[in-house]
Amino acid sequence: MIEKPIDIAPVPEGAPTEYSTINMGPSHPAMHGTVRIRLTLDGEVVKDADIEIGFLHRGFEKMCEAGTWNQVVPYTDRLNYVSPLINNVGYVGAVEKLLGIEVPLRCQYIRVFCSEIARIADHLTAVGAQALEIGAYTPFLWAMQAREELYFLMEFITGARVTTCYTRVGGLRWDLPEGWQDKYLAAEKVVEARVVDMEALLTRNRIFIDRMADVGVIGPQDAVAYGFTGPCLRATGVDYDVRKNLPYLVYDRLDFDVPIGTKGDNLDRYLVRMEEIRQSIRICRQILTDIPEGPVNVDDWRVVLPPKEQVYNTIEGMIAHFELIMKGTPVPKGEAYFAVEGGNGEVGFYVVSDGSGFPYRVHCRPPCFAIMQGLKDMIVGGMLADVIPTFDGINMIGGEIDR
Repeated sequence: MIEKPIDIAPVPEGAPTEYSTINMGPSHPAMHGTVRIRLTLDGEVVKDADIEIGFLHRGFEKMCEAGTWNQVVPYTDRLNYVSPLINNVGYVGAVEKLLGIEVPLRCQYIRVFCSEIARIADHLTAVGAQALEIGAYTPFLWAMQAREELYFLMEFITGARVTTCYTRVGGLRWDLPEGWQDKYLAAEKVVEARVVDMEALLTRNRIFIDRMADVGVIGPQDAVAYGFTGPCLRATGVDYDVRKNLPYLVYDRLDFDVPIGTKGDNLDRYLVRMEEIRQSIRICRQILTDIPEGPVNVDDWRVVLPPKEQVYNTIEGMIAHFELIMKGTPVPKGEAYFAVEGGNGEVGFYVVSDGSGFPYRVHCRPPCFAIMQGLKDMIVGGMLADVIPTFDGINMIGGEIDR
């Protein structure tokens, strides 16, 4: 039996409307830690949003003043903990800029290689989580499987999966271990296969496109005004990438493209990240063939710890080791800013030295802090169900946004 549809009388024009107000987060399971969004709703439509990043406040920048320049490196791991190697590279780059030193060429290649591995892991996390939020659970598992292979590689190189602490002022903790090329190629094979699977299930999926296209839109002018960088900016059509516009290390020697979008919506952000994964693989393949032999640390005991045989068997080595551990690397008085292209955009470190072995000030420019400013514009006028996918699309990381 087919029931007759019920006629619903339209709401008279000018009738009073009462909006509802709800809190999404911080206890909401899809919110990141401390984030709270106070939503004003007209039915399912978002009429207004008050976004608070909350009170994490680990005091990263203040803690940096209590240790030597090298003792800050572990703190940088905890910023964007999905791609910590990029944070490591950005921080030591700022200190080395103050010191006026250039690390050996092999070290530069290794830093780029590690940064691109971390970028792939970051993007896999972002696109996998975004797909999960609209009900696509299988791509999330594929993304995590691929990321796990990269974590195995990171652990093989650095000794840790997440808190890598791999760089040092003037170089690296150690050189790449024997067999790293084979380990990378095995991980790359899995990553490429899972990316193909994800694209086959999502990129032309009508349900996925309907949920992502024209949702969470922000224009290029607004994105620039808010200070967007990274995939969220490039998705709007703005061609800005620190690796291309302000080249550092050996990025100017490598051939890669910077994908950009057109609409600045959730779909564009997804597509940009997926293509950037392929471009990062392209960079890593070039490094496999181009990386030179040589040292990975500068030959200066005032900056880098001397070899253990020198510490144990010579008075000069022992004194240099003692001075660096107890007093730190003496960095000339001054200030410097150094930026790298992180998983979410420009990660910049502004450091100030008073001439001692301890930082006078350290400030981090986290990309997520600027992007979160534009979240309100991206969700107001949309549907309640689209808030979480849009929030995941900007890939906010609580550790770096901490203020």
